[in-house]
Amino acid sequence: MSAVAPPRLPLNALRAFEAAARLGSMSTAAVELGVTHGAVSRHVRELEAQFGLSLLRRLPKSVAPTPAGAQLAANLGEAFDLMRLGVSRLAPSPLTLSCSATIAMNWLIPRLGTFKRDHADVEVRLNINYGEVDFVRDEISVAIRSSMFRAPHEVVIRSLIREEIGPICHPDYAARLGLTTPDDLAGARILGTATRAAAWGEWLSAIGRPGLELPAHETYDHFYLMIQAAASGLGVAMAPRILASDEIARGHLVAPLGFVDGPHELSLWIAPHLRTRSDVKRLAAWIQEEMTRQASGA
Repeated sequence: MSAVAPPRLPLNALRAFEAAARLGSMSTAAVELGVTHGAVSRHVRELEAQFGLSLLRRLPKSVAPTPAGAQLAANLGEAFDLMRLGVSRLAPSPLTLSCSATIAMNWLIPRLGTFKRDHADVEVRLNINYGEVDFVRDEISVAIRSSMFRAPHEVVIRSLIREEIGPICHPDYAARLGLTTPDDLAGARILGTATRAAAWGEWLSAIGRPGLELPAHETYDHFYLMIQAAASGLGVAMAPRILASDEIARGHLVAPLGFVDGPHELSLWIAPHLRTRSDVKRLAAWIQEEMTRQASGA
């Protein structure tokens, strides 16, 4: 008696369902997978018809997995991660370095040419992000992250630097307001950023002036926009020294009150399954050396 072949798995439909369940949106899943919203919806309907049960609850502006759908989505997520991990080990992909847009623009890109010159055989791609990391799903090799975020389980963590923070602004703006003490900031236009809403409060605590009120007059969605606004004379921003040092050296910014140690550190997160790759080791070592050198003022 011949064995009955197992049913073929509808992989495209399973991928569409897992993405929709994970992201809570068929439209967002469609963008991630590079297909149309209709294709994702059709795949999910086909799965529900095949299994004879509902997998997603359709809400006005989102979707949510049913209990059965949640279990399937969790199992599929683990399975797809294992598949990606197996492929990455079989055919190593180019390095992908993940960091925030501000670190990329203000620190990494101006220095990346040095790494490429000394390691011409290493291809580096950038992933612009600053939050949590799924190293397997997003194919991330190395990530620069603030200690504000929790590292994934088993990730390799290497400490980089403690952030030094302080007010920065255009030299003419500092001279016009006579910024020499924290109290002088009462007459300044305070700039803030949505990504670090507590930045000014953290600095005031660090200098022992938590009672000084410095509410933001203008808040920017992105850190790099706030720094650019400060360099354009629109006010005073709170920023880590590492993100402002190049513009300070060019004379576009000054730190009239200097910098002090802040509450956060920058760390390097390395994908555990890539920790032994030679190119990963070289990139990680270069980032550590560059940040340490800059932090020491060398």
